[in-house]
Amino acid sequence: MTGGVLHRPPRLGWYGDDFTGATDTLSTLAEHGLRALLFLGSPTPERLARAGRLDAVGVAGASRAMAPDAMAAELGPVGRFFAELRVSVLHYKCCSTFDSAPDVGSIGAAVATLRAVTPNAFVPIVGGQPNLARYCLFATLFAAVGAGGEVVRIDRHPTMRAHPVTPMGEADLRLHLAKQGLAGVASLDYRAYEAGDPERALEDVLRAGPPAVLMDVSRVDDLPVIGRLIWSHALRTRLLAVGASSVAQALAAAWPDGPLSPPDRAAAPASGGPVFLMVGSLSPVTRAQVEAAESFERIDVDASRLVDDAALAQSVRADAVKRLRQGRNVMVVTDRPDGALQRAGEVAQATAELLRLVVDEAPIGRLAIAGGDTSSIAVRKLDLWGLSHEARVASGVSLCRGRSDDPRLDGLDIVLKGGQMGPPDLFERVAHGSGAT
Repeated sequence: MTGGVLHRPPRLGWYGDDFTGATDTLSTLAEHGLRALLFLGSPTPERLARAGRLDAVGVAGASRAMAPDAMAAELGPVGRFFAELRVSVLHYKCCSTFDSAPDVGSIGAAVATLRAVTPNAFVPIVGGQPNLARYCLFATLFAAVGAGGEVVRIDRHPTMRAHPVTPMGEADLRLHLAKQGLAGVASLDYRAYEAGDPERALEDVLRAGPPAVLMDVSRVDDLPVIGRLIWSHALRTRLLAVGASSVAQALAAAWPDGPLSPPDRAAAPASGGPVFLMVGSLSPVTRAQVEAAESFERIDVDASRLVDDAALAQSVRADAVKRLRQGRNVMVVTDRPDGALQRAGEVAQATAELLRLVVDEAPIGRLAIAGGDTSSIAVRKLDLWGLSHEARVASGVSLCRGRSDDPRLDGLDIVLKGGQMGPPDLFERVAHGSGAT
């Protein structure tokens, strides 16, 4: 049992379906003044004890890229860990675009596994995140096209409708989740928050016994209302909540111990040494950031050859290490592999192994990885056991500090970025720092 290790059980536990999203939730909680730490796997009692008193405990995972059977194998032990820790809310953190499919990253499969350790009949699914320009109205998901771009239905979003692994072909999240085995999801639309008695509206919805309740998010002011609704049920019986970091925003806004005292937002400092950036994302947002990254020396890599040609990987490693040792910022950029759907996993593994080899040999002041799946696999290749929040680089992108038993990696600056996240100058901010955003 791990519950007795901490001073008292943390109220919140979260599992991130990829590492980039997990770090965004970590930063969201820290910026609200909560003591939070993200572990790269269910922690041992000794590491929990070293962390001290925590309000929230996270586990970074990779279920977004897994088949349902693999998800069950990953999430079963995680769910039992959080049950032993006696958290009140177990948050399954998915992407704010809800990109998932019946056979890859199924949110329905995640709910089926985690419901075994969360006895509360109320399963809230929070359907938007306004600070990332994600909105859910009448159960329909909308998202902006790039930073400050036009807001469109998710099934008409030029990137998400053509995602190479989990394309979004349905904007009604109830129908989207029904295809993943979560049929009959109810909807609590945003008008209930404004009607004066959202608790009564929720009770009316729950009376029919739905497997989950999709909660609209049309604006930031909806989040405290959602947070109060979730806590009112969670403090009676542990519950499972699903959604992006907007779940953490809602819970922090209505924290049951009283108003929180957020610390001043720190500016992300410039790197204290050369920056190594691995770009695995194929998103047009990330590719625009690559083109704007004037402070980096670029090494382009044929992704398919990286998988099949060991000599190429060694050549790229040697080139990157040489430049980093000369104090230069380096980014390695992979292209779309031949047979992208079939080889995406192989490319992510090969990219992660290349990153590990470079980190083992080169003096690095800051490590940055672009791409949710790439980040999840690559970070697991390193000898890290946790991450803490340091500063916000941009909305949805955080500067973290690595925790490791290896002195070379302990305290390493790490930035993990999802494909859709960040402004065009993001990689320049990673190198040179930024003001609070």
